[in-house]
Parts: sequence; structure tokens; C-alpha cells
Amino acid sequence: MSVIQDLAGRTAVVTGAAGGLGRVIAERLAASGARIVALDLPEMLEALPPEWEGVAVDLADPAAPARMQAVAARLGPVAVVVANAGLVPPWRGVTELDAAEWHRVMTVNVWGVASTLGSFADALAASGHGSAIIMASINGFRAHPRQMLYTASKHAAIGVMRAAAMELGPRGVRVNALAPGPIATEALISRIVTRHENGGPAPEVALAALAADTMLGRMATPEDVANLAHFLASDAAAGLTGHVYPVEAGLP
Repeated sequence: MSVIQDLAGRTAVVTGAAGGLGRVIAERLAASGARIVALDLPEMLEALPPEWEGVAVDLADPAAPARMQAVAARLGPVAVVVANAGLVPPWRGVTELDAAEWHRVMTVNVWGVASTLGSFADALAASGHGSAIIMASINGFRAHPRQMLYTASKHAAIGVMRAAAMELGPRGVRVNALAPGPIATEALISRIVTRHENGGPAPEVALAALAADTMLGRMATPEDVANLAHFLASDAAAGLTGHVYPVEAGLP
């Protein structure tokens, strides 16, 4: 591993680190030497590796910012923050929107990202090489029918990233966003199965169609996302901030 991508001796905070893309990203950062502090729901923390520090945080809880600020004060300098935690609501048409669902998803996907950045901003600046990475989506710059809420939340997350990059840049903190395309996580497969139960294509057919849409002829993988997160977290990306990086195996 190149020295400029070595994270030994650095602390990385990852929200939603117990599963999904957050887990794979945290594992990749740990493999490069980072100390992992995993923020996730209380019931998720039992699944963490014993060498990681788990902190119970529900980003939908009004007390979450104070909880994260206390963690930041205790940790001291933090080199990497990955604001990964998020919710993916079910598909709904524009005439079927649910106000309570809208509020919860926007709270976690937008306010949760912004409050995570705010809570750890001083700790990132204190590290001398702080890198914040926001989990966006291709829905942050594209739209799909029946995905208005998720699309709106990811557009907003990218706006949060750009504003934070401008504000924190003078303090030596870089802020970027990852924009994964379709990835065969448990969450995506669950939604495809639900669509199939409601008359949609069989899961294997839907996944094959998603792969066929890409230039590489395959879906992007969680490891693809984690590798890019590691690069952005490292000194190899020292000159990069304020950008959105698609990870989608080449969608036209």
C-alpha cells in the first residue's frame, strides 16, 4: 500500500458503520490502519468487530447532535468522517407521498449529514488533514419516477457537501461526496423483491438489466465504493474537495 494512502494512527468516524456500505467502507479504512469509531443504532452495535469502538446514535433523535459533539470532544483530532447513515424509503408516486415518512427521511439523510459535519468540524480541523466524505447517490443528480423523496434528500445532501467544502476548506478540511449507482446490497435486493411481489420483474432479471445498463457490463460493488472512500480519506486526495464522485460502473 502506498504511504500516502496509509491511515495508520488516524481516527475515522463512520455513521451507519454496522452494515451495508458503511460497514464495507469502515473495514477498508481499518485495513489501511485507521482506528474506527462506528456510530449506529443501539441494536446494530453488537455486530461490530471487537477492535472498533461503537457509539449508539440515532440521527433522527433530536439529541443526536449533542451526543456526537460529546464524542468529538472526547476523541480529540479526527482525520476522517464518513457521513454514511441514511434511509431509503419505499417507492411512492407523487400522489402517494406520506408526510411523516418525508420528515423522517429528510431528518436522517439531510439534517443527519449536516449535523454530523457540524459536530466533528473542529475535530477534523484539529487533525491537520481532515477529510469528510458524504454518502450521496446517483439520485443526487438524476431523478427516477416514484423516488421523489429519496431523490430530494440526496440532492440536498450534495448541497450540504458543497457548502461545507467552501466553509471548511480554509481550515484545511476537505469535503467530498460519493454517488453510488445501483449496488446489490441487501437494501436494494429487498426493494427489488418487493417490486416483484407487486408485479415487477423477477430479481435476477432486474439485476441483470441493471448490469446491462452500465459501460462495464456489471453493477458497481460495495468494494468499489469503499476503495474510493479510502482514496478520498487519504493524503493521496489532498488536493480534492467539493466534488461528487459517481461509482456506478459507467452509466451512460
